[in-house]
Amino acid sequence: MNIALIFAGGVGSRMNSKELPKQFLRIYDKPIIVHTIEHFEKNAQIDAIVVVCVSDWIDYFKELVFKYHLQKIRRIVPGGKTGQLSIYNGLLATKEIAQDEKNVVLIHDGVRPLINENLISRNIESVQKYGSSITSGIVKETIVEINDDGDIKTVPDRAHSRVAKAPQCFWLDDILSAHHKALDAGRDDFIDSCSMMQYYGFHLHMIDGPYENIKITTPEDFYTMRAVLQVKEDAQIYGINA
Repeated sequence: MNIALIFAGGVGSRMNSKELPKQFLRIYDKPIIVHTIEHFEKNAQIDAIVVVCVSDWIDYFKELVFKYHLQKIRRIVPGGKTGQLSIYNGLLATKEIAQDEKNVVLIHDGVRPLINENLISRNIESVQKYGSSITSGIVKETIVEINDDGDIKTVPDRAHSRVAKAPQCFWLDDILSAHHKALDAGRDDFIDSCSMMQYYGFHLHMIDGPYENIKITTPEDFYTMRAVLQVKEDAQIYGINA
């Protein structure tokens, strides 16, 4: 099986939205998280979807599931006190669905909607071939690593530098094993699954994704997403490549 785990547990304080968490803000009369989930709904290789949602908004999200006919969603679970624990809650629900079947899990941000079906399929293929797949972004500017005092420590080769994005995809039993090790060690502060898996010695393989695969965190990101969707809509209307 291939199961998507969509993480939508935040409240979006940097978005300055006073009424809705950022994942429920609307673009083209559709919430951001619905834009995101529909990519996984449409991909024939995805068998099921698990959504981790901020607990106070689960009932609202269930209304969206019904309204937008999101038929692959099998579980909606509440988030934890940290991002790591929220993902762990989702992984437990994923394991309930997969049971003993070998399963690829695709962990994705609910507010990262500018992906595509091809990227999802390439991630699944990468896990099957390499055991993992971290979606990356090509670096277009020079990256520097600095010391605490601001001095430059090293300048990595741009050609071999990437930004880790999402989906981040693994065999389910492998990522669950890493989570159990972290919890046994009393850790719940890993920033993402890629960091955790690297820390516990798992082999990680990266594939490049679309450059516009941004995480909608700030108002500027929101406007960027709206612009990209406008370009894609115009491409459909006028028959141009976008």
